[in-house]
Amino acid sequence: MDELRERCPWDKKQTIHSLRPQTIEEVYELTDTINREDWQGLKEELGDLLLHIVFYSKIGAEKGAFTFDDVIEKVCNKLVSRHPHIYSSTVVNNEEEVRQNWEQIKLKEGKKSILSGVPETMPAVIKALRLQEKTKQVGFEWDNTEQVKAKVDEEIGELYEAVASGDAAHMEEEFGDVLFALVNYARFIKVDPEDALERTNKKFIRRFQQMEERAEQRGQQLHDMNLEEMDALWNEVKAQE
Repeated sequence: MDELRERCPWDKKQTIHSLRPQTIEEVYELTDTINREDWQGLKEELGDLLLHIVFYSKIGAEKGAFTFDDVIEKVCNKLVSRHPHIYSSTVVNNEEEVRQNWEQIKLKEGKKSILSGVPETMPAVIKALRLQEKTKQVGFEWDNTEQVKAKVDEEIGELYEAVASGDAAHMEEEFGDVLFALVNYARFIKVDPEDALERTNKKFIRRFQQMEERAEQRGQQLHDMNLEEMDALWNEVKAQE
């Protein structure tokens, strides 16, 4: 990286801001390999992500802000301080107590809110899940799944009322409440909402592309078919899965 920053015109130009979108892309590529359990791909993508960490650290060093060693030292110190049940005398009985201690320690480190560590730019579904997981650590939590289910039903009813009113802003607000409640319900039934939605996305892509293939085999195009014909084709594909 030292050599690239000195000799490569592209690498010389990069800033933390120009690297940001590429880093996000690399994280998504890493996620794809994890979902596929592609170990060789995972190895490659981890290397790409590590390259970005080295790159940011190099720019930080150039600015006199921090070095790569500082980055490693910081995270090591954080792990020690947030695992007092390993490196001190704190006793925990289960994973949940570890998570609760972690959040309490973060507050003692100067965090003003238990929610302050949730990134503003995090995708909305994942953010909703993280918000709920964090507030659970201080006891802000439903007692059982039936209560959460009732909340989902309540929010759906309020959405239908908002739709009937025709108020666009109110509809958006209530639709968001429904999604938030569904994420909470997913958490209670131990389903990852992001994974569940992505699974449905992939299923839709697979089925729709099979519809396109079947239509082409019959000398047709989807845009020339009516909805009833396309629905029949969809059901054919679905029945054969």
